[in-house]
Amino acid sequence: MVRGSCLCGGVRFEVRGAIRQMGNCHCLQCRKAYGAAFGTVAVVSRKDFLYVTGQDLIASYKSTERVTRYHCRRCGSPMPICEDWDSLVGIPAGLFDDDPNIEPTSHIFVGSKAAWWHISDSLPQYEAWPPGEDLNYRAKELKKANKA
Repeated sequence: MVRGSCLCGGVRFEVRGAIRQMGNCHCLQCRKAYGAAFGTVAVVSRKDFLYVTGQDLIASYKSTERVTRYHCRRCGSPMPICEDWDSLVGIPAGLFDDDPNIEPTSHIFVGSKAAWWHISDSLPQYEAWPPGEDLNYRAKELKKANKA
């Protein structure tokens, strides 16, 4: 199990299964949401994710057609992206209190990275989505299936 929380500790969660993937996203939305050069996001199965306390402290902002951003009302920390229609949860990796025993495996959306940031590691870099992982397409298909 891996535990996580926001800056003030008001929102706490647990991951009770494997973390499937972790990566660094350099898109403008992530840069703004995280207030950083990129957002490091861990992906888990929804069935393995549980809020322990503080769900009443979570506020939301619909940033794009696909993504609603969540944050703690008290401290402003970005919160996991956990949508009703999706079987996956995206967790800002900085929220983990425990070692997730996984490291980022790639950089995505480097085509829109901050001009002042230079990637100096040897991880694969993708201009946008990695091949076969377009989450905008995946979201549209999942939403269609849920309406049927």
